[in-house]
Amino acid sequence: MTELATPPAEQGQSVRRITHWIGGRAVTGESGRTAPVYNPATGVQTGAVDLASVEEVGRAVEAAKAAFPAWRAMSLSRRTELFFRIRKLLDEHREDIARILTSEHGKVLSDAMGEVARGLEVIEFCCGIPHLLKGSFSEQASTGIDVYSIRQPLGVAAGITPFNFPAMVPMWMWAPALACGNTFVLKPSEKDPSASLYTAELLKEAGVPDGVFSVVHGDKVAVDALLEHPDVDAVSFVGSTPIAKYVYETATRAGKRVQALGGAKNHMIVLPDADIDMAADAAVSAAYGSAGERCMAISQVVAVGDAADPLVQAIRERLPKIKVGNGLEPDVEMGPLVTREHRDRVASYIDQGREQGATVVADGRETTPEGDGFFLGVSLLDNVTPEMDAYKDEIFGPVLGVTRVATYDEAVRLVNENPYGNGTAIFTRDGGVARQFQFDVQAGMVGINVPIPVPVAYYSFGGWKSSLFGDTHIYGPEGINFYTRGKVVTSRWPDPATSKVDLGFPQTR
Repeated sequence: MTELATPPAEQGQSVRRITHWIGGRAVTGESGRTAPVYNPATGVQTGAVDLASVEEVGRAVEAAKAAFPAWRAMSLSRRTELFFRIRKLLDEHREDIARILTSEHGKVLSDAMGEVARGLEVIEFCCGIPHLLKGSFSEQASTGIDVYSIRQPLGVAAGITPFNFPAMVPMWMWAPALACGNTFVLKPSEKDPSASLYTAELLKEAGVPDGVFSVVHGDKVAVDALLEHPDVDAVSFVGSTPIAKYVYETATRAGKRVQALGGAKNHMIVLPDADIDMAADAAVSAAYGSAGERCMAISQVVAVGDAADPLVQAIRERLPKIKVGNGLEPDVEMGPLVTREHRDRVASYIDQGREQGATVVADGRETTPEGDGFFLGVSLLDNVTPEMDAYKDEIFGPVLGVTRVATYDEAVRLVNENPYGNGTAIFTRDGGVARQFQFDVQAGMVGINVPIPVPVAYYSFGGWKSSLFGDTHIYGPEGINFYTRGKVVTSRWPDPATSKVDLGFPQTR
C-alpha cells in the first residue's frame, strides 16, 4: 500500500481531494468548505483539503469513544506486539512519508527523513509500554492490608498539530496516547495534511482497530469543536503562543487535561573561549535548517565580548555555500517556506531590522531562486538589540539575528528576561561556566555545545514560561503520565472473624 486515499478534487485532475479518516476509512467532507494545499517549491496548488464541520468532528469523536472500551481492554502484550508492527511499517515507508512532507511543507528530503526518524524514536519508546505502565506495590502497609498503584488511560485524546513537522509531532502525541490505551483524534495543519492520512492507512494496515485513530482536517471550527466536545478527555497542542494559550484556556474551562506548547525565541550564547568555527557551523545549521521553521531553531545568537567579530565573519562566509531550491533535488540544503504569505512576512523583518538600526549582513531576497516557489534565501542581521521587532518576535524563517554583549551575565539576563523559554544553548570550552549556565538559565531544554537540544525519546520535550501552557511536557515519561491517570488500591482479605464496626478514623497500625 503506497497510494493515499485522496481522490482528485472537482477543480481538476491535477488537484487532489484530501479527505478525513474516520472509523478506519477515508471519509469525504460534507461541509462544503475546502482549503488549498500547495507545493511550496513551485507555488502550484496540488490539493484541496476538506475542512470539517462541528458535526464531522463529532463523528470522529463518537467513533473514538465507541472504540475505547475494547482498545483499553486489549492486553499489554498484544498492544506491544501491535506497536512493533506499527514501527516496522512506518520504518519501511519512511521515504514515502518524507516525500509527502517535502511536497507539501517544502523541507528538503534529508530533513524530512530526519523528521520521520525522530518520530520513530518515540514509537520505539512506546514499544516498552508494559514497563512504562508498571505501578508500585507495598505489602503489609497496615496489618493485613496491601497498597498498590496503577495507571489507566483517560479515554478519547485529541491532537492539534503544526505545519512545520507534519509527521513527527503527531507521532509524539498519538504514539504514547495509543500505547497507554486511549483512542485518538488528530487535527493536523491544513497546510500540509497528507502525511497524517498516509499514517492512518499504515496504522490500519498494522492492525489498529477502526475508530482508534482518526484524522479530521479543518480550521478554527474543527479546533473549537475538539476543545469543547464533552467526550474529549485530553488535548495536546503544538503551535504559536497565542493559540496555545487559547487552547489551554478553552479546553481546561471545558474540564479537559491539556498540554499546549507555544512559540520560542531560542538564544545561542557564544563565549570568547568557544571554538568559533564550530559555533559558526552550529549557528548556520540551527538557524537555516528547515528554512528556520522550527520551534527549536536558533534565531538569536548572543556573541559575548571578543567573540562577536570573528563569529559574524565566520557565519557570513558560510552563507553563500548554502544551496536553496526544491527539496527533492540533489544537494539542496534549504527549501522554500510553507506559504507565500509566510514568506513575505518573514522577509519583512529584513527591512524592519534595517530601519530599526540593525546591520543587514546578508539579505536573503538577493539570493532567492527564480520561479514561483515560496523561497527566501538566508539572511543575517547584526547589531540586533532587544527593542527591535526582529529580536522580540518569533520570525519562524531563515533570518538569524546577532546581539552583542560584553559579559556572560548580560547574555544570561537576555535569555531569562525573554518571555519565551523553549530552548537555549551555550558554546564554550569552560566546563565550569557551562555547568553554571545550565543552573542559571530559565529554559526547558538546554544545549552545551549542542545548538538544538531536542531530548531523546526517553526524556520529555517542552519549554518554560510562554512556551508551555499546562504542567506536562510532551512524549517520554511525562507523555505517559499525561495520557494516563493514577489510581491507588488499598486491599485487605481479612479473616471474617475479625470483622467489626468501628466508627473511628482509619488507622494504619
